[in-house]
This record gives sequence, C-alpha cells and structure tokens, in this order.
Amino acid sequence: MLGFIWSIIVGGILGAIGGMILGKDVPGGVIGNIIVGFLGSWVGSSLFGSWGPSIGGFAILPALIGAVILIFIYSLIVGNRNK
Repeated sequence: MLGFIWSIIVGGILGAIGGMILGKDVPGGVIGNIIVGFLGSWVGSSLFGSWGPSIGGFAILPALIGAVILIFIYSLIVGNRNK
C-alpha cells in the first residue's frame, strides 16, 4: 500500500515539474499531474530505458523527459484546435 502511495506522490510531482519546465498548465489539476506523471514514466522508459535514480518505482529522469514530451504534444494539439 505504501508503494502505491509513493507512486501517486512521485507521479504528481513529475507531472507538475514537467508542466513548470514547459510553462504550461496540465488540465485536471492534481489528478492531471498524476496521470501525466504515470504516462510520462511509461513513455520515458519506453524511449530511454530505466537509468538514473529511481523513486516510487519511477526512473526519475526518463519519466520527467516523458512527462515533458506528453505535455508538449498535448499543448500542440490543443493549441491547433483553438485556432
């Protein structure tokens, strides 16, 4: 149970940091940050593997890069839709 809670906390932090790096808001607030953190971890580990420090089951650096990639792609899609 404690591992699941750590995963949620780390996923939320990764999503929030990814949004701050790009200067974009993640839709959905805290829940959106957690989802972006989880999906970013999956994308990052798929593209870059599991290297660097690991906390809560996430390889931090690939997960953060994956979160930034997801937020960037989302902002491109939503930005084009609003025009």
